[in-house]
Amino acid sequence: MANFIDRRLNSKNKSTVNRQRFLRRYKNQIKKSVSEAINQRGVTDIDSGENIIIPKRDLSEPTFHQGGGGIKDKVHPGNDQFSTGDKIPRPPKQQGQGAGQGDASDSGEGEDEFTFSISKEEYLNLLFEDLELPNLEKNQLDKLIEYKTVRSGFCAEGVASNIDIVKSLQGSIARRIAMTSSKRKQLKKLELALLTLNNDKHDNIQKKRALVAEIETLKRKIEKVPFIDTFDLRFRNYAKQAVPTSKAVMFCLMDVSGSMDQATKEMAKRFYILLYLFLSRSYKNIDVVYIRHHTQAKEVDEHEFFYSQETGGTIASSALELMNEIICERYDNQWNIYGAQASDGDNWADDSPRCQTLLEQQILPKSRYFSYIEITQRAHQTLWKHYQQVEESHTNFAMQHIKEVADIYPVFRELFKKSTQSAA
Repeated sequence: MANFIDRRLNSKNKSTVNRQRFLRRYKNQIKKSVSEAINQRGVTDIDSGENIIIPKRDLSEPTFHQGGGGIKDKVHPGNDQFSTGDKIPRPPKQQGQGAGQGDASDSGEGEDEFTFSISKEEYLNLLFEDLELPNLEKNQLDKLIEYKTVRSGFCAEGVASNIDIVKSLQGSIARRIAMTSSKRKQLKKLELALLTLNNDKHDNIQKKRALVAEIETLKRKIEKVPFIDTFDLRFRNYAKQAVPTSKAVMFCLMDVSGSMDQATKEMAKRFYILLYLFLSRSYKNIDVVYIRHHTQAKEVDEHEFFYSQETGGTIASSALELMNEIICERYDNQWNIYGAQASDGDNWADDSPRCQTLLEQQILPKSRYFSYIEITQRAHQTLWKHYQQVEESHTNFAMQHIKEVADIYPVFRELFKKSTQSAA
């Protein structure tokens, strides 16, 4: 039975256990703050963690303490207003005033708050704890496969630059011990016998000469064993390992016609932020392609995508056609393709069947997942009805309806919730 004693000094993260316990205890409050903090970020802003604020009322816990029992008489110096038995009236409560020294809150109820920081990994884990990417498979390229060189033990042959000195010397020592161990044992016996004869009072010169000759012979045999032999040499072995591609592209499609106001665009932006953060957990390299459209589609940068002002009608198929062209030119058979389309549902009635055909025949066969969100307070129109037919026949397509900002995170969770098969 072995006992292991850890004598290592405490690391800088010696409070990690307490921190994890705190995150588990106030998980609901923290997740609520995380979902609210997503509204403050840009689409590709995932390099940092987040400062989380939890109201003090959510951190309070019941405590047990010893009450003050018995009868106590207190003497307060300078009392010229009250006598024993008088009842002191409660001070009148003033609206908006607390017990502290600061000013009153300008946003209604005032409450002390607890602020702490979480890392990027903690932030993403809390945000997407029970979600998954449907059809998550990394493309394995047939013609262009990436390899990385990894250590693969040791071998007996190789180039001189890959000789491992320590491993070779270990082999040399082991070989010499194995080849000379019996001779060294015999040598010790002969040396002990010679010492015994030297201490003996009887002079036996012939035996001494024979022992000395035998000892010299054994020493020469031991010395003839080479210090290192080619058999001892060990070379570092390297092997090539195929690495599946971990690249993904995220297509953001949005209607910017006159019916899409800035508030609707902001809700779409929050959805795209969630999607980008979610993809970043599964893929190392992510490209983001922004495509805005009214009657014509155009690839733009993030600022123009969300804040440009346009007027006119809506032809949604123009964005899908441009997306298909970009896939064929830059991302065909090499990237994991994800698409997200945001619209208020307006589209020319004659164009909606064209959108359905493009999705079923061009986009979805090349995509891992495509999601459509309709941000509107009105009844659904022809585009929604045609997309419903797509959803019924394709597992890598999903659609949801958003009415207000509070619906964004629940809708996102509904789009990417874990399936019952994977959860089982």
